[in-house]
Amino acid sequence: MKIHLIAIGKKMPEWVNTGFSEFSKRMPPELQINLIEIPSSVRNKATPIEKNIKEEGERIQSAIPANSRLIILDEKGENFSSIDLSNKMENWLPMGQDVSIVIGGADGIDKTIKQNADELWSLSTLTMPHSLVRVFIAEQLYRGWSILKGHPYHRE
Repeated sequence: MKIHLIAIGKKMPEWVNTGFSEFSKRMPPELQINLIEIPSSVRNKATPIEKNIKEEGERIQSAIPANSRLIILDEKGENFSSIDLSNKMENWLPMGQDVSIVIGGADGIDKTIKQNADELWSLSTLTMPHSLVRVFIAEQLYRGWSILKGHPYHRE
């Protein structure tokens, strides 16, 4: 099983790549994180936001591996704890189905993709930069795995 992190955005600073890599390399072989980067649409005052959202939505849709469980990060999604995420991960494993987690662009995610999602997740009611979200998701996935394995990384 793979977890595909599909992220809209431009070239990330090296600290983002280092942080993401640090947590993704800690994942076990049976639960690898695969980063799929998609360039954001070119933004200017003359281009309608809806056009950018649609263009990015088409690129996201084509990047989602077939038959994967689709999770969209959205401010109106479900908010849960690290323990809850660990429980979700425990349920994913026996399904044998890849999981795709989508980080949308600055203007949001196309409503068609949201409608096709299996779950909508909210990481926080705060607005976060896309660069931090990549690192945060990788860290939380590692934390969820460590909870499943009784590893002392997570403390309660």
